[in-house]
Amino acid sequence: MRIAIFGAGAIGGYLAARLAGAGRVDLSIVARGEHLAAIHETGLRLIEAGRESAYKVRATADPSELGVQDYVVLSLKAHSVAGILDQIAPLIGEHTAVVTMQNGVPWWYFQGLAGPFEGTRLASVDPGGIIWDRIGPQRVIGAVVYPAAEVEAPGVIRHLDGTRFSLGEPSGAKSERVLRLAEELIAAGLQAPVREDIRSEIWVKLWGNLSFNPISALTGSTLEQIVADEGTRAVARAMMLEAQAIGEALGVKFLVSVDRRIKGAGDVGAHKTSMLQDLERGRPMEIDALVTAVQELGRLTSQPTPTIDTVLALVRRLAIERGCYTG
Repeated sequence: MRIAIFGAGAIGGYLAARLAGAGRVDLSIVARGEHLAAIHETGLRLIEAGRESAYKVRATADPSELGVQDYVVLSLKAHSVAGILDQIAPLIGEHTAVVTMQNGVPWWYFQGLAGPFEGTRLASVDPGGIIWDRIGPQRVIGAVVYPAAEVEAPGVIRHLDGTRFSLGEPSGAKSERVLRLAEELIAAGLQAPVREDIRSEIWVKLWGNLSFNPISALTGSTLEQIVADEGTRAVARAMMLEAQAIGEALGVKFLVSVDRRIKGAGDVGAHKTSMLQDLERGRPMEIDALVTAVQELGRLTSQPTPTIDTVLALVRRLAIERGCYTG
């Protein structure tokens, strides 16, 4: 089995190190700059449970060197996918599956989803439908990523928490290709449940990202502080209730209550969301996949989104002023 991981940052690097450690697949990673140079020099290093391991992995900045793969894992942020379509093209053959590990509403959301919106393309995450056309939604295996990891130094990944990568076909089928991929992740010591309804799991994670990420960017607050403050907690809750109405209109099942989801976020503690971290570091923020796409789905389903609209307008303006918006 040939697997290429495009974007060997924190999550991609963690996944690559685990697969390399298992030694069962023909693994390649696409990286760049100092990170790539360090991997060439000393291997891909993983710090986990107080122990550091180094793995020899085939790594390159030029995917054309790798050839056609069985699986291409996209572990970069949603707003970066359109820009790498030419680069991943040599990796994709007739039977290649593309595993999407982005946060937020995926560009393929309406692939194979029975109902009035089947086949709808989302302008907020795939302007002009170029990702849909170039990759092809039939190739997609959806994934929801739960591990927390960080790039501690070039070539060095520190795993902080979690080992679950939930997988699912957009159709809900337990296909041979998704089961084979799950088998390899499990052999690498990861949890890899195959879901018949991957969209509902996407929404439960999105629920928190939609609300807490932009609020944290606007206020500079941690999850713990947002939940502890009556005003910001109320804003987050209102956004989540608006999103729940949209999700339910699309057939999503929310098996966790809003208040339990909010409590879970607060229990994480003094954690800065990824959007706040990106803002502080001057990097592009995941506004469209996490927030704008939910607004677009609200328009499609005729569900009002007054709180989401307000927070989106504010966080987008902030990102533009700081040079952190790519839309």
